[in-house]
This record gives sequence, C-alpha cells and structure tokens, in this order.
Amino acid sequence: MGNRYLMSSESVACGHPDKLCDQISDSVLDELLEQDPYSRVACETYVTMGLVIVGGEITTKGFVDVHELVRKVVKDIGYLNPKYGFDFKTCAILNGINKQSPDIAMGVDTGGAGDQGMMTGFACRETPELMPLPLILAHKLVRRMKEVREKNILGFLGPDGKAQVSVLYENDKPKKVTAVVLACQHTEEILNKAKTHITDKARKQLIDAIAMPIVKKWIDKDTDFYINQTGKFTIGGPQSDTGMTGRKIVVDTYGGFAPVGGGAFSGKDPTKVDRSAAYMGRYIAKNVVAGGIADKCYVQLAYCIGKAEPVSIFVDTFGTGKVSEDEISRAITKVFPLVPRGIIKELDLLKPIYYQTACHGHFGRDEKGFTWEKTDKVKELRSALGMK
Repeated sequence: MGNRYLMSSESVACGHPDKLCDQISDSVLDELLEQDPYSRVACETYVTMGLVIVGGEITTKGFVDVHELVRKVVKDIGYLNPKYGFDFKTCAILNGINKQSPDIAMGVDTGGAGDQGMMTGFACRETPELMPLPLILAHKLVRRMKEVREKNILGFLGPDGKAQVSVLYENDKPKKVTAVVLACQHTEEILNKAKTHITDKARKQLIDAIAMPIVKKWIDKDTDFYINQTGKFTIGGPQSDTGMTGRKIVVDTYGGFAPVGGGAFSGKDPTKVDRSAAYMGRYIAKNVVAGGIADKCYVQLAYCIGKAEPVSIFVDTFGTGKVSEDEISRAITKVFPLVPRGIIKELDLLKPIYYQTACHGHFGRDEKGFTWEKTDKVKELRSALGMK
C-alpha cells in the first residue's frame, strides 16, 4: 500500500434478503444442535417475493418444524406487516431438506475435514476489536439502524438496509471517514409531494439518529453523506431482490481487508472446515496481534476432504512481525489444534451459538459464544516463539 489511500467496507441489515437467508439457515442449525450436538447440517435458504425455500443435506437425531421456525425468524427480524412487501404470516415456505451424502460422511466420521478448501483469518491494530475500522463502523451503523427502528426512534424505517464507510489512511493508519453511505428501507410517509425522493428533513433525521452516534469522532466538514441516494427505498427485502445463504462473505469476514476463503459460514455445522477452520484462523491471527507479535496478521489454512491435518499453513504479517513468518507458522502448529475435532473442542463449537453470528459479522464481537475472539493463547504463543 502507498502512504495515503482510501479503503471502504460495507455491512447489511438483518432484513436484507441475503442476511434473512443466513439467519434462517443458522436457526435450523441451532435448533438441531440443541437436540443433537452431533447433527450434520448443510442448510441453504432462498427467498424471493412471498416465498422461502429451505434445502440442503442434514443427518440428525433431532427434528425441526421448518415452517414454524421460518415464520419465527421472519417475524423476529421485523417483517410484521405486508406494507414491507414481505411478512411472516403470508409468506409461502417450501422444505427441500435431504440426508447428507454417505460419501462425505465416510471421511468426516473418522475425524477428517468435511470438505477441501482454504480458510482465512485476519487481525490488525486499528480498533479495540483488532479489526479494520471501516468494517467495524459499518457493522455499528446497521446495528444502530436496527436499534432506531425497534425503539421507534424513527417510526418510518423498515427491516432492510445497508451501510458503507470509506476511511482515509496515512502510513497504514486510519485518519478520518471521508464518506458514509446509508440505504434505509422506509415507508412512503417521508417522501416529497412528487413521491420521488425522501424529504430533506428525513435525510437529516437519518444522519442525526443513525450516522452521527457512530462516526462523529471520525468525520470533518468534508465528509460526504450519501443517504438513500436513488431518492427512495420503499420497496425492500425479498420483494425487491432475491436472497441466498452465503452471499455476504466479505461482510461476514474482514470487509475486503483480507482474502476470503472458499466457502460461506451460515447453515454449516462445525465439521465443515469452511466454518470451523475460519474461526480458528481468526483465533490464531487475533492472538498473534494481541500478543504484540505483529501489528497485522493474515493466516490461511488449507484442508483436503477426509484428511484431518491441514495440507498447508500460510502466515503474512505485512512486514509488521517481530519474528519471521516461518517461526510464527511453526509456533502455531505447537499452540493451536488444527484438526477438525481439535478445533471443535478448543472453541466449543457443538452448541447452538450460530444464529447470533448470522448478522453484523462473525468477527470482532465480544459476546457470549464467540469463543474464537478470545486472546487466551498469547502467553503460550509468545513462549513458543522464545519471546518474554
């Protein structure tokens, strides 16, 4: 990177069609793990106007009433009224779930990875969460969007929405927010007489109620605010766009600041290394940075289906490491369990913790269940590297 550059990250609200699907898929997973911790789940959801399709491959001793669960999730997200173009009472639901392939089960039952692929982890010193600043701000904006809607601070908001934040960097350090983009679903009451644009008053309300509490200390007089830039956003959710599980992997991970792995997270039980090894990658990278071993760390773990040990480990500290990447890689293999069963045990992943991960990002959250955010391996990692 040069000495001066702009970077942007986005986040999407819980009512966004893709995030609606992620939350349904992870709700199915949680329900089954609650009944049978050894459930094998690969659940996909698709939504469009008035329709939810849930499919995938599942092997379990438990049972889930898919229709009842879907309506509960849609209701909890906020699709309570037909005025939003989609609601929990009237949406049609199709269940297309089948059993897991026995060919895959053969490799997983012996402790091997549930698929091949590359999983990544990342951490940096930009924020207390050890995450990129633009992404943390974007996630906080959509959380604030939800809070403003649910507390009826602004009564015209709907469940769908997006946020994007651009940050100016100098010498690899964030200096200020240069642009904030908000797209907030709303009812028609805030439109002008021509019904083409939201009013200036509504635009100011959105800036004051949602944006300013989050970005105020990072902006200056030149910061641009782009609020519902097309003019209006009355048609949202599945009425305006189809949604599918796993289409927001950059939002879910590191906001474009690190390469993403080959697979999405939601709807997958932890025998799928797409999910569990990505959580381990974050756990490793965060402990490296929290331990002062590097200011920035990227980790890649690669697996082969049916084989327990990773086929490769790659570490990049972007020139910020106190020791070499080779030394860090060797220390990682000593300190962290990298086989699927070891990862699951270390991070306690056989619990119904996944619905909460399905919106606002999987990383950078100090909340119950996010075990991969712990920094409890710092001392052991530094010792393995011969550091005091």
